[in-house]
Amino acid sequence: MSAVSGTLLGLLAVSESLAEFVAAQGSIPRMFADAGTQAGQHGSAGRVQFAMVVGLLCLSTALPLAFLRPLTAGFAVTAASVGSLVIFGTLTLAGLAAQLVAQYRLGRDGSLLPAALLTAPFLVLALTAPDDTGYRVRVVLVAVLAPLTALVGLAGRSNEQNRRHSAIRRVMDGTQWENAARDERVRIVRELHDVVGHHISMIAVQAETARIATAGMPAEGAERLLGIGDTARAALTEMRRLLGVLRDDTESVTGGDRRPQPDLRQIHGLLDEAREASATSVRLILSGAPRELDPGIELAAYRIVQESLTNARKHATGAAVDVELTYTDDALHLRVRDNGPGPPAGRLPGGHGLLGMRERASAVGGDVHTGSAFDGGGFVVEARLPAKTEETL
Repeated sequence: MSAVSGTLLGLLAVSESLAEFVAAQGSIPRMFADAGTQAGQHGSAGRVQFAMVVGLLCLSTALPLAFLRPLTAGFAVTAASVGSLVIFGTLTLAGLAAQLVAQYRLGRDGSLLPAALLTAPFLVLALTAPDDTGYRVRVVLVAVLAPLTALVGLAGRSNEQNRRHSAIRRVMDGTQWENAARDERVRIVRELHDVVGHHISMIAVQAETARIATAGMPAEGAERLLGIGDTARAALTEMRRLLGVLRDDTESVTGGDRRPQPDLRQIHGLLDEAREASATSVRLILSGAPRELDPGIELAAYRIVQESLTNARKHATGAAVDVELTYTDDALHLRVRDNGPGPPAGRLPGGHGLLGMRERASAVGGDVHTGSAFDGGGFVVEARLPAKTEETL
């Protein structure tokens, strides 16, 4: 676009200068006439020479816009315009327009100092202008309009930057909302799996335990308890499938949750539920000096114990479970072990429950390791959680 406009303005400047030359009936300033005489040329040759010089100079007042960068083009156009005013006492309207375009481009480019410097020669010419009205009008127009045009270009630059920044802010705000929604979805998935899954598993285990442990139960009652257990297990399977769909669209997890949430003061109630549900031994072993930890740490520990007990009821029914909490100066060590058969040979333990444990521990700066217990069999979950979350360190 700049190339086309610069070329058109250059051609218009040449055409306008030639029209003015013809309208003046070929009058030539003495300096060109004398040069023509010294060269032994005729008067017509001097007029042709003068017309060519004027045409080239007028072309130079606009053509640089087509091929040069804003700063270089501004200096070239200004030099040609000042030369046209000083030598020939005129500036074409196309040259005036080109000068304003050059100033506008400098303003858009943010080059205010060069724009001001290029306006100075026109101010000097305006103050020293002769009595020629046409000359004075054109010089004053350039001196007044050039800085205004540069300011218009600067305003356009500022508006464009504001629009760009607004668009970036809108994108960032949308991304933040999207990340917040994703993090909230992860939190909901985790809570549903830990809380709802825990209670549904208890329903299934209690129904199965009641069916087997109750002596003399009628066949109809046993069948109903069996149906309750099957329904609970089917609901748990379906819930896990739906939670898996929610998890597939998430890439990050959130940190520690805020209260009200369970903490380690409620660990005894959790163990009592496990004893009642499975009618097996669940022991709590404490080491070190128990103390209140950060809410996120206690929530993570509670959920890891809860999930470990749920897994023990599902995969090691009837097995005794030991829950060990060891308090040290800088960490809480947690170990949940059952004396069941352990995972099948050649099969790595997996599932959303173990993944949720690792996510919770990682969110507060800890880690979880799971697998077969080497000292006597069974399955073990070991977690190390820092005594303080990263936010409070």
